[in-house]
Amino acid sequence: MGRYDDDAFQAAYDKVLAKWPADREALRVPTPFGTTHVTACGPADAPPLVLLPGGGGATSTSWYAQAAHLARTRRILAVDLIGAPGRSEPAADRHPRTVADLAAWLDALLGGLRVTEADFGGHSYGAWIALHYAVHAPHRMRRLFLLDPTQCFAGFKAAYLLHALPMLLRPTPTRVRAFLDWETGGAATLDLDWLRLQEAAAGFPTVRPVTGPRPAPDALRDLNTPVLLLVAANSRTHDPYEATAQAGELLPRAEADVVPGVSHHALPQSAPPELARRLSEFLGERPE
Repeated sequence: MGRYDDDAFQAAYDKVLAKWPADREALRVPTPFGTTHVTACGPADAPPLVLLPGGGGATSTSWYAQAAHLARTRRILAVDLIGAPGRSEPAADRHPRTVADLAAWLDALLGGLRVTEADFGGHSYGAWIALHYAVHAPHRMRRLFLLDPTQCFAGFKAAYLLHALPMLLRPTPTRVRAFLDWETGGAATLDLDWLRLQEAAAGFPTVRPVTGPRPAPDALRDLNTPVLLLVAANSRTHDPYEATAQAGELLPRAEADVVPGVSHHALPQSAPPELARRLSEFLGERPE
């Protein structure tokens, strides 16, 4: 594992966090799996919107490009995943090991935030967690948007796994940057501060992430939650058209579309401008 510099990581984290609206605040919520860090903004009395980031060095800060727009009608609660890079602190003697543990963690998190039901959004691995949670607790989820979710409707491409392997086996800033350059096509639109945070997260002391199967097809067919699926057209993670087709077959209340001109790892911070509009239209105006 590469040498990890916590001071550099925290500085990079703060630099991306500074792109959030000025009214943001940091919340720390105890759960049986450790203390969860949440970046919050928007009116305190607005309906809550829980945002789950992708894996790796994504962190709650990665929603900065969408936060101001979404906070017009929602109370944003962006989560640092427990045991992943960020400011959440996993318990020394207990961390999520199964999908059921992740659901219990989110149950405890919502309880600590005094949220009975919320809209949810997730990117990549965070979308996988959110979809499993929708199956676990549909009564707590009003609406759900999924941005290029992994292992939900289509499997990983072999080329993606092969390119990710060096970074996964021995994460270093150089390997992280090389992998992101490959997946995004070296997109010049990627934010340099965000890239530096991904690099600084290499070697972060993480716990083993929960992995597992896709949500059961029968459970998805029974899910009555409205779902918006937006898949990156240039994603090298999976086949975007296979993912949208599968979602359309399995989810009874799904709206699925392919977003042009963006790759998997460029979401959500470098997506085309219409992404904020699509998400806001799906969530609707603030309910009375």
